[in-house]
Amino acid sequence: MAQMGMPYGLQAMLKEGHKHLSGLEEAVLKNIQACKELAHITRTSMGPNGMNKMVINHLEKLFVTSDASTITAELEVQHPAAKLLVMAAQAQQQEIGDGTNMVLSFAGELLANAESLLRDGLHPTEIADGYAKAGARALEILDTLVVPGTETIDVRDKAVVAERIKGSVSSKQYGYEDLLAPIISEACIDVVPKNPQNFNVDNVRVVKINGGGVHDSRVVKGMVLKRNAEGSVQRVADAKVAVYAQGVDTTSTETKGTVLIRSAEELENYSKSEEARIEEVIKSIADTGARVVVGHAAFGEMAMHFIEKHGMMAVRIPSKFELRRFCRATGATALVKLQAPAADELGYARNLAVQEIGGTKCMVLQQDSSMGQISTVVLRGSTDQMLDDIERAVDDGVNSYKLLCRDARAVPAGGASEVEIARQLQALGRKETGLDQYAIVKYAEALEVVPRTIAENSGLNATDAVAALYQAHASGQAAAGLDVETGSAKDLGAEGVYDLYSTKWWALKLATEAAVTVLRIDQIIMAKMAGGPKPRAGGMDDED
Repeated sequence: MAQMGMPYGLQAMLKEGHKHLSGLEEAVLKNIQACKELAHITRTSMGPNGMNKMVINHLEKLFVTSDASTITAELEVQHPAAKLLVMAAQAQQQEIGDGTNMVLSFAGELLANAESLLRDGLHPTEIADGYAKAGARALEILDTLVVPGTETIDVRDKAVVAERIKGSVSSKQYGYEDLLAPIISEACIDVVPKNPQNFNVDNVRVVKINGGGVHDSRVVKGMVLKRNAEGSVQRVADAKVAVYAQGVDTTSTETKGTVLIRSAEELENYSKSEEARIEEVIKSIADTGARVVVGHAAFGEMAMHFIEKHGMMAVRIPSKFELRRFCRATGATALVKLQAPAADELGYARNLAVQEIGGTKCMVLQQDSSMGQISTVVLRGSTDQMLDDIERAVDDGVNSYKLLCRDARAVPAGGASEVEIARQLQALGRKETGLDQYAIVKYAEALEVVPRTIAENSGLNATDAVAALYQAHASGQAAAGLDVETGSAKDLGAEGVYDLYSTKWWALKLATEAAVTVLRIDQIIMAKMAGGPKPRAGGMDDED
C-alpha cells in the first residue's frame, strides 16, 4: 500500500514550489498575450510621428523617448516569452542599430494573428511552419524591391550621405532631419578610414550641452570634454602631450610606514626630498618637450605648482573610456607610472583650448584630418531628456552610415516594401494547398502593421491608408509608400526618403524567428525560485 501523503505525477519529480503550465490555454495563449502587450507598448512609438513614452526605471531615472530599444531595456521585461522578443530586438540593435521597433511590433502582430488560427483549431507547429515558409519567401521578395541605382554610393559625399540617412533620423526626430542629417554625415565623413568597411561607430562622439536650440549644434573635428583646465594655462597649439592613466601626484605607497624624526633638520629634509622628487619628475616631463599633461585622477598641489612653473597645461579626464579616446585622437600612449615619456609615447595636439559653449567651460581638441580619428557632435537643446532623445537619433544616423559603408542598397520607405511583400505573399497563400496557406495569409496580414501604425500615429484613418496603398501597389506602383502629411500613397524616394535594405532584412528575419520560437513552446515549467527568505521591506539591498 502506498504511503499516505506521498506526492505523485509531476509533483513527485520536481521540487516543491515549482509551477507548471501546459497546453494551449495555459501556455501558448498566455505567452502570446504577454508578447502582444509588449508589442502594444512600443508600437505607438513607430514612425516619424511616433508617440513618446515616459519610462522611469528602477533607479528612478526618467526617460522620455520613442526609441524602442531604450524603452525595452529600461522596462526590464520579466515574462520569459516577452523576453524572447526583447532579445530579438537587442540582436537587431547590436547588428544594425535601428529598426528595433519593427522587430517588436511585427513579431507581436504575428503572434496576435496566430491566436485566431489557434482558436480555429490549427496546431501551433503548423502555424510555425507556415510562418517560417512565409518568412523565407518574404526575404526573397525583399531582394526584388531594392531601388535600382542605390547599390553604390560615394560615402565621402556629404549631400548624398545626408540624403540617405534622412529616413532613419526622421523616424526618431521628425522635423529635425534636415538639420541633423548634414551634421551627422559631416561627423562621419571626417573619421571614415581609407577603407570605408572599417568605419567605427565609436569614433563619432556626442557631447550634450544644455541651452540654445538644436540649430546651434555643430561638429568639431576632434574631441570635446565638458571640463575646465586644471591650471592657469588655457590654450596650447602644436603641442606634445603626455598622458597618464593615474593621478599626477607624489606617490603614496600602499603600505603604511613609520618615519622616526629626531630633529628639526631631519623634518625639513624629509619634506624637501619629497618636493625634490616631484620636481625632478615634472622637469623630466617638460624636458621631453611635452606641453600638456593629462591625468586620469587628481593632480596634487605640489605637482600642480611645478607644472605651472614649467608653463604646461594640465587636463584631467576622469572617464577611462574618454581617456582611451583621447589617446586615440592624439596618438599618445597612456603611462601607468609617473615618469618621463619616451618619444614614441608622446601624443600631438594641433590645438587644445578651453572654450565656453553655452555657459559651460569645455576643453576642445581640434586635430588635422591626418591625425585625429575622432569627431564630436556638440548637441544643444533645452532639456536633458530632449538632448538624450536627439542623441539617440544621432546614434541611429551614425549606425545607418556604417551600414551604407557595407551595403548601400535601399528599399522604398513608408510601409511600401511591407505592403508589396504582403500582396505577393497573399497571392502565394492562395496557391498553397494544405494548412500552411492560412498561416501564410496571416503572415501577410501581419506585415500591414507597419503602414497601419504609421497612419495611426499620424492621426490618419488607418483602414483608408492601407487600402490606398494596396490600390497603388495593385496598379503596379511597387514603390508607393504612405505620405504622413496627406495620407495618400506616393513614392517617397522622390523626396530622398528610403529604408536601408539590411535593416529590413534583419528585422523580418529576427521577428519571424522570435515568433516561431514562441509558438513552438507548449509547456512552461518554473522551478522553485532560488534564495532564502525575502528581504524585509524598506531594507537596503546590495543592488540598491
